[in-house]
Amino acid sequence: MILFPAVDLKNGQCVRLEQGDMARATVFNLEPAAQARAFAAQGFEYLHVVDLDGAFAGKPMNALAVEAMLQAVTMPVQLGGGIRDLKTVEAWLAKGIARVIIGTAAVRDPEFVKRAARRFPGRVAVGLDARDGRVAVEGWAETSQVTALEIAQRFEDAGVAAIIFTDIARDGLLKGLNLDATIALAERISIPVIASGGFASIDDVKALLDPRAAKLAGAIAGRALYDGRIDAAAALALIRNARAAA
Repeated sequence: MILFPAVDLKNGQCVRLEQGDMARATVFNLEPAAQARAFAAQGFEYLHVVDLDGAFAGKPMNALAVEAMLQAVTMPVQLGGGIRDLKTVEAWLAKGIARVIIGTAAVRDPEFVKRAARRFPGRVAVGLDARDGRVAVEGWAETSQVTALEIAQRFEDAGVAAIIFTDIARDGLLKGLNLDATIALAERISIPVIASGGFASIDDVKALLDPRAAKLAGAIAGRALYDGRIDAAAALALIRNARAAA
């Protein structure tokens, strides 16, 4: 189980949104690279980054901030937001991104995702962000008519490295992860699933380490880390101890 600290980028700054609403953004760090270094110093092993402006624009919009983070830390970085074509995938992987996350294009153009996953094995993930059970696209501005399970099943045997499942209703609100829905998804597919949206306290870490969540590959924490509601050292110690006991 990997706990990913999240860095969401808006106008070159590190922010957190509430329920994906760009108008409800709180700036937590003016220097994303400094935030990445802080997470590395705390002992995190994998960084989750989202180009929020890119998700709306359909192309990378915070490239300088992402590149600065890549230079600032040695841990792997996964990146989503505005990745809609193979050229963009290739460019980010060449710059040092460990894994790209494809969201909107997974709904609009699943064949592109399959091509990317075949070309770059283990380096392409799919981000599925659900509102009332339906997958949202275009930076969560639009809601499709398909479910996360329906889309995830399209990519079985396609070589997709992970599915990142976000419950939009909980994102940024510190209400706790929607583990029931996330586990239900993980149990229906063979692709590793990462939980996101609503991470609130050390209790969420404990729930992720419960045997019923054994199929989950990890979780993404954002606002709770910035607010200090989760002690990073305590959370990472729980995970290390669970690994040692496995």
